[in-house]
Amino acid sequence: MQRLLEDASQAGVYHLARSHQAALKAAAVAAGLAVFDVSLADAARIELVLAQLGRELAFPRWYGCNYDALKDCLSDLSWCAATGYVLLLSGAETLAAKDPSAFWTLNQVFAAAIDDWQSQGVPMWVFYDLRADGLATLPLPG
Repeated sequence: MQRLLEDASQAGVYHLARSHQAALKAAAVAAGLAVFDVSLADAARIELVLAQLGRELAFPRWYGCNYDALKDCLSDLSWCAATGYVLLLSGAETLAAKDPSAFWTLNQVFAAAIDDWQSQGVPMWVFYDLRADGLATLPLPG
């Protein structure tokens, strides 16, 4: 799993079952990736999700809790230097159910940031513990 996480070309937004999260965290840490474990359980609206991400990822003061600022901050994590980044997101079921459009846009922002990092050869991964339309399951090595 560590080799997979080190491969920036495979990085993306995925579903990851809770049963695999401990192994993934261990592999990410072994690879030198920064791991952010963020609960969105109390964030039913996108404004709350964006604020929670800003707090949990220790974004700079200028972070404006909007999609553009999220993309900017995710694309420049200079305050958290690492060989790559992993976001483990739990509890996003409410947002996905109540506002699928916001959930889709959030994932587009994640994908854009991942693309920015991929162009530099740096892996950035986003994992949800829920199954949702548009989320592939991480292809775990056999």
